[in-house]
Amino acid sequence: MLLNVYEPWKFAFSQEETDLNNVCENSWGILGIPFDSTSSYKTGSRTGPTVVREASFGFEKYNLELETELDTTFYDFGDINTIPGNCQKTCEIIEDTVKELLDNKIKPLIIGGEHSVTIGAIKAISQQYDNLTIIHLDAHRDLADEFIGEKYSHASVMKRVHEMGVKNLVQIGIRSSSKEEEEFVKSQYNIYSFKPKFVYDHYDELQYTLSQIEGPIYISIDLDVLDSSVAPKVGNPTPNGIFLHEIRYILKCINLDNVVGFDVVETATAELGDITAVAASKIIYDFLSLI
Repeated sequence: MLLNVYEPWKFAFSQEETDLNNVCENSWGILGIPFDSTSSYKTGSRTGPTVVREASFGFEKYNLELETELDTTFYDFGDINTIPGNCQKTCEIIEDTVKELLDNKIKPLIIGGEHSVTIGAIKAISQQYDNLTIIHLDAHRDLADEFIGEKYSHASVMKRVHEMGVKNLVQIGIRSSSKEEEEFVKSQYNIYSFKPKFVYDHYDELQYTLSQIEGPIYISIDLDVLDSSVAPKVGNPTPNGIFLHEIRYILKCINLDNVVGFDVVETATAELGDITAVAASKIIYDFLSLI
């Protein structure tokens, strides 16, 4: 059993064993992070890990759309103990817990929680992997240096990540940004941006770009990258987003053997069976089916 976790529920089809001495190397370990203390619009993503797990029981082990059996070895280690109101300390706990997984050759798959939780996960991973590329699916850039006076925030997560010295930051689905964030992107050589219209109209070009990424990859998916008609209950819903089949297409373009971490965050609902929770669960289900 990992330190700093408890087990409220398990994702469907996860292996039962959670003793780190008995798990398979190079497998995946799910961590829920029930934290939303910097949410600036809609709160509620602290309940995301529970409802996303519950929604997973609506899927079959055979993924008909991908025509593949979900036979990936993965474990659900439960939820990390967070400190409400203290984002920085919570990120430190996340970092320590993810390090524990990595030390046992287990890759982290995180269910949020607000997007700030990604900071702790990537900090742990970037210390083990050089030349890390971040593939970031989101409606927002999240590149503010600080937000409402806070350096650790859902709106500054990718600025903190970029400061860690990652190789590249690839942002997909962006359709909301401040002028300062746009100026920062233009000043950087290693930030690449694909707005929703590019995803719609330039599949081949996007496929080529993603397929050329070499080295370790971390994928971070904020549910608000989806159109609000598909995922309305997120921290900051934003119209004119992409759709689930496009996320599945993006995942298929990436060399998933190189992926060393994955998260789906900002599911802001406590309602079992909510369509936003089902969408988040479907993304995780497809990812596990593909790898």
